[in-house]
Amino acid sequence: MKVLIIGKNGQVAWELQQTCPSHIHAKAFGRENIDITNPNSIEAVISTFQPAVIINAAAYTAVDKAESDKDNAYLINATAVEYLAKAAHKHSIRFIHISTDFVFDGSKNKPYTVSDKANPINVYGASKLAGEQAIAKYCPENSAIVRTSWVYSSHGNNFVKTMLRLMAEKDELNVVSDQIGCPTNARGLARFLWQLAVLESLEPIYHYSDLGVASWYDFAVAIQEIAYDAGKLEKKIPIKPIPASNYPTPAKRPVFSLMLKGDNGVHWREYLSSMLS
Repeated sequence: MKVLIIGKNGQVAWELQQTCPSHIHAKAFGRENIDITNPNSIEAVISTFQPAVIINAAAYTAVDKAESDKDNAYLINATAVEYLAKAAHKHSIRFIHISTDFVFDGSKNKPYTVSDKANPINVYGASKLAGEQAIAKYCPENSAIVRTSWVYSSHGNNFVKTMLRLMAEKDELNVVSDQIGCPTNARGLARFLWQLAVLESLEPIYHYSDLGVASWYDFAVAIQEIAYDAGKLEKKIPIKPIPASNYPTPAKRPVFSLMLKGDNGVHWREYLSSMLS
């Protein structure tokens, strides 16, 4: 089976390539190989490669920058997704698309289910929701939207690697403690996406993160503790919890974006340990 992975240089696409099952022929395409904002480019790649499945791991993920760069955020997260969904439908290709917990406003105090109403509070979340709506409209019958949260990997830029760098450079850190969600190791997410690629029938929307719950502060404390024990840090520094109001950002974040998922996953601390080691 041929699978086309879009977003070659991102951390999820990288992990998809590392975890690809032996019976699947996967090919990852980046900006240099495909222009997902151009339907003709999408058609050309599909006609050449002829995939049975497309996994879209490409996204505009600069949450704060999106507030002042709305057109580009929507171009990648909505318009391009519409083009991909239309092409997948036209050629009877299964379409798996990665979305985000940021489609929710954070006003709940219990985990979000797939049937909860989306209500994004920033441009990034709104653009990702528009992409979800395009899939529901143009490719509803053989597609899956996978919402995930706080993704990190040993590859690419992410919170874990930023924290490790700052912990090595600084004498102390302040980290937001009143935004609640759950970290997701991109390797576990990749394995879940491979399961969906071969599943007989798909649900329209899935929620996938690691098990457990955390604030950014909890996550940072665990990163330091596990990295120090694994010999990745030479020293420990004080980490202070601060409210989000002390750290204003251009984009508003949901206060609570934990998503309800199945119980058959791995706890986020366990995945963090294996990634850091």
